[in-house]
Amino acid sequence: MSHKPFNLQSRRAFLASGAAMLAAPALAQDTSGVNSAATTQVERDVTETVKRNISSFRTLDWRPYFTNTNNGAILVDLDSRAVHFWSEDQSVYKLYPSSVPLTEDLTRRGRTKVILKDPAPSWRPTPSMKKRNPDWPDFIGPGPQNPLGTRSLHLTWTYYRIHGTHDTRKIGRKSSNGCIGLYNEHIEELYGMAKVGTQVLLI
Repeated sequence: MSHKPFNLQSRRAFLASGAAMLAAPALAQDTSGVNSAATTQVERDVTETVKRNISSFRTLDWRPYFTNTNNGAILVDLDSRAVHFWSEDQSVYKLYPSSVPLTEDLTRRGRTKVILKDPAPSWRPTPSMKKRNPDWPDFIGPGPQNPLGTRSLHLTWTYYRIHGTHDTRKIGRKSSNGCIGLYNEHIEELYGMAKVGTQVLLI
């Protein structure tokens, strides 16, 4: 069954909601926890952020990025904070807003692929996360406190995932330690379409 791409009306609604979230004060909560507001960067100039996304959050063709769509293809555009998906037969195209790494040193670009689909992810901090945040727990099981949301796609790069998030403030913003985050409903949809072996390119 064919799916319609992210349309202009949806794009405007996404941008408007994103601007509202960026302008809103952080929720009162622990600032040192895994899911705290402190793990999300608030943009200094909301107007510029929205203007940039209006021009770059757009539908794309797969051909400049992949030689084929065998097993499906996922393009992660870090600048526009968007994830694109093409099915193997190219009948399905999806465009999702995403979170991106907090800093350039946490960012990785290049070609990889999905090697594992996790339907109920558990979370463990990487050694570098634990060093930066020694008070973080060593393990969080599946559930509403899990930073990986409801689904996770493991990539060939150690510790790197495309996953969900229960904290919707993170989407469209710099908020991760390297992974790419989606709304839970979007990662669940992508999880259903992606395969072990789906091509992934981060640019």
